[in-house]
Amino acid sequence: MFSQVYEPKGYEFTWLPAAELGGGLAEHLDERTRIVWLETPTNPLLNVIDIRAAADAAHAAGAMVVVDNTFATPYLQRPLELGADIVVHSTTKYLGGHSDVVGGFAATNDPTVAERLQFLQKSLGAVPGPFDCWLVLRGIKTLAVRMRQHCENAHVVALRLAHHPRVEQVLYPGLPTHPGHEIAARQMRDFGGMISFLVESEDEAVNLVAQTKIFQLAESLGGAESLIEHPARMTHASTADAPFAAPKNLIRLSVGLESAEDLVDDLEAALVRSTASAGA
Repeated sequence: MFSQVYEPKGYEFTWLPAAELGGGLAEHLDERTRIVWLETPTNPLLNVIDIRAAADAAHAAGAMVVVDNTFATPYLQRPLELGADIVVHSTTKYLGGHSDVVGGFAATNDPTVAERLQFLQKSLGAVPGPFDCWLVLRGIKTLAVRMRQHCENAHVVALRLAHHPRVEQVLYPGLPTHPGHEIAARQMRDFGGMISFLVESEDEAVNLVAQTKIFQLAESLGGAESLIEHPARMTHASTADAPFAAPKNLIRLSVGLESAEDLVDDLEAALVRSTASAGA
C-alpha cells in the first residue's frame, strides 16, 4: 500500500525497525511528518513497540499515530488509551474469529478524525455488507473467552518450542527472553495467540509446514482453528525485497482453540518428519 500505491502519488515514507519506533523515534521526525504508522506485535516477527513512547514523540512533532492492533485485539491492548489517534483492525482475523468474513475496522476518539473517516468511507464506497457486519458482531460476543484460550495455548506451545533442539529461536512476547517482553507486559493484558519461530534452513521450514496434521497449512490467522505457514513464500512473498523482509527460515503459527497438548504433539512430530525429509 505504501510503496506501490502511495509513493507513486508523491507521499514519502521512512521505514524504521521496531526498536527505533519505540525509542529514538523523535530523531526521524520533522515538520513534514504527518503520520507515524506502527503495528505491535508486528507480523510476522512479533516485535513489540512502546505505543506510549511513540505517541509522545509523534505528537511533539505534530504527527498523528495510527496503530494496527490486529494481532493484539482490543481485549489484549487498547492503543487509544496509550496515546494513539487511530486504531485499525482486520476484522477478518480475531474479531470475526471463525475464518468466514473479510473486513476492516478503524476506531478513533477524535471527533474531527471520525467525521473525516466517515466522509471518506461514504464517498469511496468502502462499506461492508450487513451480513459481514453481523458475522463480526457475532464473533465479538466470544472475543474475550477466545482470546484467553488463544493466549493460554500459545504460551504452552511457545515454551515447548523454546526447548526443542530443532528450533533455533522462538519469537513470542510472552517469553521472558523476548526483547519486547517488558513492554508487552506493561501495555498488553496477555501476549496473544501468534508465534513465529526459526528453524535451521529454508528447506526445513518449507518441509515442516507441510508435515503438521492439526495445524492447517494456510494463510490468514485468528480463527478457532490452528494455522501454520511459511511467510517468505506465502503471506509476505510480495514483500520479499522490501525493508525488513521475513527471514526465509521463519515459520508463523496462529495458535487456535484445540487442546494445547495436541498442538504441541503435532509440532513435535512434524519437526521429526521435516528433519528426516530434509535429510533424505
